[in-house]
Amino acid sequence: MALRVEKPVVMNANAQLSKSVGSEIQDSGECYLPSINRYGTSSIVEVLEQACEKYAANPAFTSLGKTLSYAELDRQSAAFASYLQQSGLKPGDRIAVQLPNLIQYPVVVFGAIRAGLVVVNTNPLYTRDEMRHQFRDSGAKALVILANMANLAADVLADTDIRHVVVTQIADLHTPVKRVVLNSVVRYVKRMVPKYRIPQAVSLRQALKQGSKLPFERHDPQVGDVAVLQYTGGTTGVAKGAMLTHGNLLANQLQLTEHFGDFLKDSGKEVFIGPLPLYHIYAFTLHCMLLLGAGNHSVLIPNPRDIPGFVKELKKWRFTGFAGLNTLFVALCRDQQFCELDFSALKFTASGGMALTRDAAERWEEVTGSAVLEGYGLTETSPAVTFNRPGEHQIGSIGVPVPLTEVKVLDDDGVAQEHDIPGELCVRGPQVMKGYWQRPDATAEVLDDEGWLKTGDMAVIQPDGYLRIVDRKKDLIIVSGFNVYPNEIEDVVVTLPEVTECAAIGVPDDKCGEAVMLYVVSDTPQLTEEDVRTYCRSKLTAYKVPRNVLFCDELPKTNVGKVLRRALKEKAIKN
Repeated sequence: MALRVEKPVVMNANAQLSKSVGSEIQDSGECYLPSINRYGTSSIVEVLEQACEKYAANPAFTSLGKTLSYAELDRQSAAFASYLQQSGLKPGDRIAVQLPNLIQYPVVVFGAIRAGLVVVNTNPLYTRDEMRHQFRDSGAKALVILANMANLAADVLADTDIRHVVVTQIADLHTPVKRVVLNSVVRYVKRMVPKYRIPQAVSLRQALKQGSKLPFERHDPQVGDVAVLQYTGGTTGVAKGAMLTHGNLLANQLQLTEHFGDFLKDSGKEVFIGPLPLYHIYAFTLHCMLLLGAGNHSVLIPNPRDIPGFVKELKKWRFTGFAGLNTLFVALCRDQQFCELDFSALKFTASGGMALTRDAAERWEEVTGSAVLEGYGLTETSPAVTFNRPGEHQIGSIGVPVPLTEVKVLDDDGVAQEHDIPGELCVRGPQVMKGYWQRPDATAEVLDDEGWLKTGDMAVIQPDGYLRIVDRKKDLIIVSGFNVYPNEIEDVVVTLPEVTECAAIGVPDDKCGEAVMLYVVSDTPQLTEEDVRTYCRSKLTAYKVPRNVLFCDELPKTNVGKVLRRALKEKAIKN
């Protein structure tokens, strides 16, 4: 149970489990988890090796009808590691991985980590400029990319340090017949692979074949070694690479294992649906650390926006777990075919990445019978900081800190606040990043000498130890001196049956400094601006009621479904 200290509140979850949580841990990148590290592991490499040995015959990952067992994952990732080592790449070199949710992803990522390389997770939807920035900023020397976007990479490689390129097609790891059929359909029928020219490129199949004939030199990383450069979404400026060490990621795996101990008691038997992209830290830690470490099965969904295709895949499985976020829960529950699925095996639903609305949570539980457990985290915290507990969840709360995690909320003067008083949430624990890659000034802005990370999120700590996010500090709207939190308005408006989703922002106003503007997505043409405002007046204080309500077909979002309020603000200012 999370502990709390009376006035001011600084919560230290399960502090008795921690040998040490402080600046010395943050400085060295080491973490000591003697009471909860039941596996005796000290790196991602050891997590993989132990899982592959213990659960060799179990399915590890499935995508597009192809399942990879733990034994196959072990063999193929070792072959890819050998290929990288023989290519002249050294431990500590960065390798950009730009892949959707295909089984190639774990093969490539674990192969790179086994070779001692630092994985640079790269969004497959990036533009040329975004790719150029991330490749150059990370100093990547190698790239693994899906053929579908290789033409974009071809245009920027000359501006980077990348000299080794591995290209894979969508079905490269399928059986021969299915591989030829699927790859041909994607390339020649759907024309989803634009022409490209990368002279130094080799295919992933070539790399694996070559690597399987080469000796594999096992690399034994230290807990403080950087394993992943995880770039922030870039929604507030130029994207920065969070340095996540083996210790950071291992710590978060163990923290979540301890937090959800009952759920993982049937190791090797869970079937977890993975619609969120593995290159995002939320899905990476869940599927490639937590579930993999316990020998469980992840069913990857490459395109969750294709709801009919998604539901068709779900029909094949008696799945026990599901990881999603608010917009996905809403979209699925609006699909009649989804509502008719068999959910009798589903016992665990996790939500993160964005705020979970009460309406979405209640509708999901009504349809599936599974309560949604909301958590909270950041790229910079590997990512989990807090999570609701099974059987003890509170809708609207982000739960309690995971083991070994300290939290506090500070006012603008840096003073820790009492219960139920909003302040900026600050976090300390072994999952907190080493810092931003080659950006000491940016690191110093958010991470102090004692290891406390400023999250930029406004939160309150309840007397019962549960936390609530009030809103992003940067998204706070100040109307005539009053603080208005967009999430509060959105939570009210989405309870209107005619509203699919919405987003509130603050826009400049001569009289009150800022005014609330609300963007609404609705399938009901009869719904008017005044209908929305009238409903808000019945639920909200006058200064929180939107001044303007604009209807739109969809809200701009990141690839993982977060609403881009910055884009809405830019649009509003231009108009």
